[in-house]
Amino acid sequence: MKALKRIGTVLLILGAFLLIINLIPPAKNVENNPFVVGEGNLPMIAAHRGGGECNPENTLLAFREAVATYGVEIIESDLYLTKDGYLVYNHDDYIDETCNVNGDITLDEVKALCKDKANRHYIKDMTLEELRAYNFGYYFEDDNGERIYKDVISLSEFGLQIATVEQLFEEFYQSNPDLLFIVEIKDGGDRGREACRILSETLDKYPAYRDRIVVGTFHDEIEEELKASYPDLYRGAPTGTAAKFIVTQMLGVNLFDGSDFACLQIPTSYDVGITLNLDKQTYINRAHRRNIAVQYWTINDEETMRKLIEMGCDCIMTDNPALLKQVLDEYR
Repeated sequence: MKALKRIGTVLLILGAFLLIINLIPPAKNVENNPFVVGEGNLPMIAAHRGGGECNPENTLLAFREAVATYGVEIIESDLYLTKDGYLVYNHDDYIDETCNVNGDITLDEVKALCKDKANRHYIKDMTLEELRAYNFGYYFEDDNGERIYKDVISLSEFGLQIATVEQLFEEFYQSNPDLLFIVEIKDGGDRGREACRILSETLDKYPAYRDRIVVGTFHDEIEEELKASYPDLYRGAPTGTAAKFIVTQMLGVNLFDGSDFACLQIPTSYDVGITLNLDKQTYINRAHRRNIAVQYWTINDEETMRKLIEMGCDCIMTDNPALLKQVLDEYR
C-alpha cells in the first residue's frame, strides 16, 4: 500500500510539473516576425522555386508571374555560389536538368547522362557569364505538354536566364516592398560562408528586405556562421533543430527547447523508421506561443492545402501557386 502511495505521489508531482511548464508562457524566439500571419488569417503562399509547375522554375519569368498573377506573398528558392562569386537561384548544384547546356537532347536523355556525376555541369565551376548563355526554360512544358520556351532567342527579355539574388531584389524592391523571401544557402564550408557574406552585402543595398527574408541551411557550420556574423537575419530551423523542437512538443516539455529560429519549415510527415505526422494543430499552436511561423512544404494537392489552411498554418510552399490561390480565394 505504501509503495502504491509513493508511486501515486510521484505521478501526481510529475503531472503537476508537466502542467505547470505548459502553462508558463515561453519566451518568444523573435519579437517581431513578419512570417506569422496572425490568428484568424489565411496562410501565405510561398512560390516554391518560383512556382515550377506554372512557369520555368527559378527564372525571373516564374518569379514575376508568381507575384503579378498569383499574388504570392513569399518567394522561395535555393542559392548557390558561382565560380566568380555571384549568388544564383537553382534547386540543384548542377544545371543540366533545367537548361540546354547539353544541347538539343531530351530531358530523359539528360537524366540518364547525369547519373554519372562527372557529366554534370556544376554551378561552382561556371561563371555567371557562362551560365547566362543557357535557356532555363528549355525543358518546361505547358499543360498540353508543349515545350513553349524551347526556341526562345532573347533569353534576357523573357526572363529565362539564370537569376541572381540581386536581380530578384532589384526586380521587386520598388513595386513590392512587402514581399517576403525564403532562401536556403546550399553551399557548405568556406563557399557557404562566402555566400552568407554576399547575401548580407546585397541586402545592404536593399535594406527594406533585410527584415523580410529568412535564411536556412542544412550545414551546421553555416548555421553557426549565420548566428555569429549575421544575428539580425531571421533563420529557419535546420533539420536537427526542427526535430528537437517537434520532440519537445510531443513530450510536452517545450519550455526546455532553447531554439531561436523564426520559421519552422517542415513537411506534413517525416519517415524515421516510423512515420511521424507533422500536420498537427498542437505543433502550430506551440510554435505560435513562441512567435515562430509554421511553414509546410511542398504541398501541391488541394486536399492537403485545405487541411493546412484550416489548421491555421502561416505559409504553404507549393510548386503550383495557381492552385493554392484558387483554393484560398474560396476561403476568402
